[in-house]
Amino acid sequence: MAKYFDVHPENPQRRTISNVADSIRSGALVAYPTDSCYALGCQLGSRDGISRIRAIRNLDDRHHFTLMCQNFAQLGQFVHIDNDVFRAVKAATPGQYTFILPATKEVPRQLLHPKKKTVGVRIPDHAVVQALLAELGEPLLSSTLLLPDEEEPMTQGWEIKERLDHEVDVVVDSGDCGTEPTTVIDFSSGELEIVRRGAGDTSRFE
Repeated sequence: MAKYFDVHPENPQRRTISNVADSIRSGALVAYPTDSCYALGCQLGSRDGISRIRAIRNLDDRHHFTLMCQNFAQLGQFVHIDNDVFRAVKAATPGQYTFILPATKEVPRQLLHPKKKTVGVRIPDHAVVQALLAELGEPLLSSTLLLPDEEEPMTQGWEIKERLDHEVDVVVDSGDCGTEPTTVIDFSSGELEIVRRGAGDTSRFE
């Protein structure tokens, strides 16, 4: 059965965040809220966590995982980003955007797109995730919690606990969450491509 933590969405309890971070360091797969919708997350180098996310979501090896980063200093360790792209990304973050960029050697190979050697990164605008990332001191490997054959993610932590009680180890509930995933922008080729229109406003990129 999954551990269940009820967390204040704007002022997350420090002890609870510390407990969740300890679980992640111990290999736990966590369902947690973001500024777009609930997501699945695990420690950056966790092969087991990656396999479990793939199984829950029925994903193939071409799926881009996302590194949920606390800030630009952290983001810059894991992707190559030139000045023009940096300015565009910085203007849109923190926020509801995922950016696909060429990965550095710091990114575990199993996270990379098999042909492009790219990875998704984002900086969330959500107090719970920011507190968790600060406690972890490293990015959280993440994927939208969207189940196979379902059009929208679950919006309530208690619902996730009921449905995925034996698939995840921890559920962090901060109340109602959205149903629209992030907008995905691909800069990996040097040209801007809008891969998915989601919660983030695309007009700034058009």
